[in-house]
Order: sequence, then C-alpha cells, then structure tokens
Amino acid sequence: MGYEHLKVVPGAVAEVALARPAARNAMSEVTLGEIEKAFRELAKLPDLRAVVVTGEGKDFCAGADIDWMRRGGTLPPDEGKKDARRFADMLFAVSECPVPVIVAAHGAVFGGGLGLLAAADVAVLADDAKLCFSEVRLGIMPAVISSWVLPKIGVCNARRWYLTGELFGSGQAVAMGLAHEAVPAADLPARARKIAGEILKCGPLAVRTAKAMIPKIAAATLEERVGLTVDALVRLRSGPEGQEGLSAFLEKRPAKWASKS
Repeated sequence: MGYEHLKVVPGAVAEVALARPAARNAMSEVTLGEIEKAFRELAKLPDLRAVVVTGEGKDFCAGADIDWMRRGGTLPPDEGKKDARRFADMLFAVSECPVPVIVAAHGAVFGGGLGLLAAADVAVLADDAKLCFSEVRLGIMPAVISSWVLPKIGVCNARRWYLTGELFGSGQAVAMGLAHEAVPAADLPARARKIAGEILKCGPLAVRTAKAMIPKIAAATLEERVGLTVDALVRLRSGPEGQEGLSAFLEKRPAKWASKS
C-alpha cells in the first residue's frame, strides 16, 4: 500500500521512515494508522530479520499533531477513547513485531516520539538530540505512551521529567534507560545499520524466540521462568537452526543463516 506520512522499504532489514518533515514528523491519526499498518504488514514477511525506524528532516518526531489532539478533545467520550486508542494500537504493532525494531532518532524527540522510542527493542540517539515529555506544557499528560515508557524509566524519573516538561539530552535518556546509546549525529544511520548487521549474524528463529520470550519470562514466577526457559532451550537446540549453529561453532565456520552484511 502507499503511505502519506511514511516511507517503507521492505527487505531482510526493513526501513520505516517518518516522512512528514514539514510538520516535524508530528503524529496525526493518519501517521499512527500508517505505522500500525506498516508494522502489521512487515510482520507477515517470513524473511524479515529486523526493522530500522528513522525520521526525515531535522527532527525525528515533535510529538502528537496538535490539531488532531485538539479535535479529539471535542469528541464524545466513547469516540474520544477510540481516537486515543490509536496511539496504543500503533505502539502494540511496534512492540509486538516478531523481529528486533531499532529506532535511530535525532533532533527533537517529544511526546509520542518517546513512546515509539520506548516500544522499540533498540534505541539509539544522536548525541545532540533533545527530548521532552511535553504533554504537561499543553495541559495534558504522558498517557498512552506511559504503558511503554514507565517500565523503562521508572517512577523516580517519571516524577521529574513527566511533571516538569523540561528538555533533556541524549545522555540523560541513556542514563534513565530510555535509550541504549548516543552517537554523533553524522554516525547515527551507520550505527543503526551496524546493529542490524549484528542481528543478521544470529539465528533468525533464535532471535524471534528470544524476543517473544522476554516479556513472558519477566512476568513469570521463578518456577514458571524455569519451565519456560527449559522448554525453549530444548526446542531450539534440537531444531535445525540450533543444530546448524552448534555444528558451525565446533567446525569453526559461519552458520548457514549468518550474514556478514
């Protein structure tokens, strides 16, 4: 399908670019629907190994589109809930993508853009990026995105940055667990490609299984964790991919599914 606010390039490492630079890639209902659709469609591709998300123009994402938010505020309560749910549907599509999602963000990363950052598996920032939970400055709050953001940054950080609406930098984002690393802006695309390249060296089924298992293990009791992980290990190491990977290691050769790119 064609996209109005995105550019999508399928492949083993698919690329999704927010492509509304004149609006600083602010997210409207159209943007949210297109991101959800793109990720749902990419998830169906059997050869998909990773997805890299970027933003065109000077900013990754300036948050939610203010006109859309204002219109949503005039809807009856039931319609307003459906409208607000669009953000959750988009973030679910990103976080539930069966392969790793890498977000490489630069410039302004505000509001809903931070939700996208939090829903990803790997988040890399340009070292001069500026981040902000800007919602309270608009008379609202970081709401739907909190389901993904709060588990990463914790209550202590939320109390500071949610309640003040202050700008903070990439170093603070890394320190609070919202991003994994910060690199010079000029190196951001190459760093995202390098991380995707590391994923291509790994067993495709192993990566998909590990991603699916992480939330299950985190939510389980100790005894449940043991059961889940024992079952997963037995299943993977006895399968064709596990046997190939173990044999390749012993024979000192690359596994058949590994890629050097």
